[in-house]
Amino acid sequence: QVQLVESGGGLVQAGGSLRLSCAASGRTFTSYAMGWFRQAPGKQRDFVAYIKWSGSSTYYADSVKGRFTISRDAAKSTVELQMNSLKPEDTAVYYCAASGFSDSYYLRQMGNYAYWGQGTQVTVSS
Repeated sequence: QVQLVESGGGLVQAGGSLRLSCAASGRTFTSYAMGWFRQAPGKQRDFVAYIKWSGSSTYYADSVKGRFTISRDAAKSTVELQMNSLKPEDTAVYYCAASGFSDSYYLRQMGNYAYWGQGTQVTVSS
């Protein structure tokens, strides 16, 4: 089992920045790829970014590429999402998740993540 707890959400004006953090505990953190997903009201949960266990491979949704950066600290068992140049359309509940998959295609699908955090709200005002 892996337990995930997100933090760092909040209210920010458009163009601002937020840094989300996800603390992991339980089974070996470095065995999993970590992903961030988001879900806006009335919409499906969408992929945002992932980072593989080694930290050397990352992937971003087109909508956040160039604005968001995912990173992980294996020693602290955390994964973070730095969000810059935020837009109102980034407003959503953000979830971190852990996956045992390593293939890029599978890591972009929420069904391939076995463990999820409770989510943290990000609201971007215009």
